[in-house]
Amino acid sequence: MRQKTAFLGIFAAVAIIFGYVESLIPVFVGVPGVKLGLANLAVVLILQRYSVKEAALVSVVRILVIGFLFGNMFGILYSLAGAALSLTVMALLKRYGKLSLIGISVAGGVSHNIGQLIVAMLIVENASLIYYFPVLLISGIATGMVIGWLTQETAKRIRF
Repeated sequence: MRQKTAFLGIFAAVAIIFGYVESLIPVFVGVPGVKLGLANLAVVLILQRYSVKEAALVSVVRILVIGFLFGNMFGILYSLAGAALSLTVMALLKRYGKLSLIGISVAGGVSHNIGQLIVAMLIVENASLIYYFPVLLISGIATGMVIGWLTQETAKRIRF
């Protein structure tokens, strides 16, 4: 139990550091919210090794700390919505699907963007934001593939 708690703390810290590093990287896509999602590597890894409960805990801690340190309340709200939908989709696919870790990560990346887009449309009360969806779909697929691959490679090297 202590070892598991220590690993969860380490992965939460790593996710926070990745979130900070990512906040320093400029993205020139022209669509708000597009980023690599390095911090999600820790969440996907925990989901693979433990359960959705532990992955959700680390995800919420990561979002709140990064949001309060480097963002704002809207950023926290968008991130929580994206993470909730993403984690739900990934957990269901892990449990019932036959997808690889990369496939699960891609589904998580796409659903994260969908969750954020839904919240953005609700906040600004404008459904025309749906025009961002194609770019968010492509970025979710691409970043999901990268995060999934990185998670696979990390899982091969870490014993926990």
